[in-house]
Amino acid sequence: MNLQQLLKTIGMSALLSVVLGSLVVQAEIYTWKDASGKVHFSDKKPEHGPVESVEIRVNTIMSPNISDSAFLSAREAGTVVLYSAEWCGVCKKARRYFQQQGIPFKEYDIETSRKGRQDFARLNGRGVPVILVGDKRMDGFSAGRFQTMYEGQQR
Repeated sequence: MNLQQLLKTIGMSALLSVVLGSLVVQAEIYTWKDASGKVHFSDKKPEHGPVESVEIRVNTIMSPNISDSAFLSAREAGTVVLYSAEWCGVCKKARRYFQQQGIPFKEYDIETSRKGRQDFARLNGRGVPVILVGDKRMDGFSAGRFQTMYEGQQR
């Protein structure tokens, strides 16, 4: 193999790696009830009976769509708001991270706080934690993604 063929082969391999590496991996999650009423979840579609596809978002950052002006004013100030539940380990991790980094935040428990329940419903929350920073929202928690989101709001 000459040098030109080698470079062409390496170039094609690198291009193929980039293309394959950038593909989004997506899986369907299904839910259904069996004859006894028990709810099941699986990545394999059952052969019989009614089934629903489940949308799952983990550690996403997006802009919430909320029209309540009082709710918006708190968010626009760049305040970090954490919607959590006492039993949630990821919520505890987020809270501990904010405390260790000296990041001021407001926390609302979605089970014990009326405001927490109401805001969580307005946000169409499906799981905790939900973290708001300015006009950005994160479902779940990742320190790296949070820091990117937080720094973007501080500019």
